[in-house]
Amino acid sequence: MKVLIIRFSSIGDIVLTTPVIRNIKVQSDNSEVHFCTKEGYKSILEANPYIDKILTLKDSLGDLIGEIKAENYNYIIDLHNNLRTSIIKRRAKVEHYSFDKINWQKWLMVNFKINKLPSRHIVDRYMDTVKPLGIKTDSLGLDYFIPDKDIVPLDWLPETHRKEYVVYAIGGQHETKKLPMKRMIELCDRINKPIVLVGGKEDVEDAEEIKGFFSMDHDSHSAEDMERLNKKANIFNACGKFSINQSASMIKQAKYVFTHDTGMMHIAAAFKKQVFSIWGNTIPEFGMYPYQTKFTIFEKKNLSCRPCSKLGYNKCPKGHFNCMNQIDFDFYLP
Repeated sequence: MKVLIIRFSSIGDIVLTTPVIRNIKVQSDNSEVHFCTKEGYKSILEANPYIDKILTLKDSLGDLIGEIKAENYNYIIDLHNNLRTSIIKRRAKVEHYSFDKINWQKWLMVNFKINKLPSRHIVDRYMDTVKPLGIKTDSLGLDYFIPDKDIVPLDWLPETHRKEYVVYAIGGQHETKKLPMKRMIELCDRINKPIVLVGGKEDVEDAEEIKGFFSMDHDSHSAEDMERLNKKANIFNACGKFSINQSASMIKQAKYVFTHDTGMMHIAAAFKKQVFSIWGNTIPEFGMYPYQTKFTIFEKKNLSCRPCSKLGYNKCPKGHFNCMNQIDFDFYLP
């Protein structure tokens, strides 16, 4: 059996498809599993031993369709289910099964706060897509494989962080999925352990501001702020310094992981980390909370405006950002 799985983006969504990849490969005799994604996400999957070949979407959808036709697949498993994948399925003329994105249930929840969402994780709904092939869900959770070249040695970190550290993944695809700066600083102070800030190049400025707050120079901060924050967080800024796989290596070696609703949350779950997951305008009920690992949810429940989107915005539509500003950070790290 030769199968193509399609999921173009993004980091977290791709990591959440890994049980589908593994179970097809393990449960099917002589199966050949290919995966199609965007070129920029190829590195996430290159070390996955359950994938025989990776196809990538570059500039031309037509070129990709030609490549797919040439492979003579028995089945296409569409875990993205958008316009482009519909064109691929129609033109490839291969038997296919498509993921139900429950768009109308999400629309009802966002617009009218009517909850018709299934009480199931998205991974289990991904697995429903391959039930017609006789594939069943195992209990092994998510996969993430780091190439040897991307394993980060602990001696790359400051000496203060080599024995034990906490990762805080500060990024987010949308601003309304990220804590505002003052709350990021408050959380770092509350953690009170050596912290590695993980994120992309777009997060460097925020990370430097957090690190700067806890540095010796506090001239730009009020006395009231410094009195409130009477501890000193030990921050290492790894944002923009590492690739996705290297950031995953940092997460794998961390004691705990704090993260917004991002792909790094799912990478942490793949390594069975204890995850502290922070939710703003989106909600765990959409089905993308940490999968098969110990986790704590930080969110402000019972807000009439939440969720305001199934994805996110550049700023709070109401202007108050209560979903993040009113979260209580109630946790203890031994």
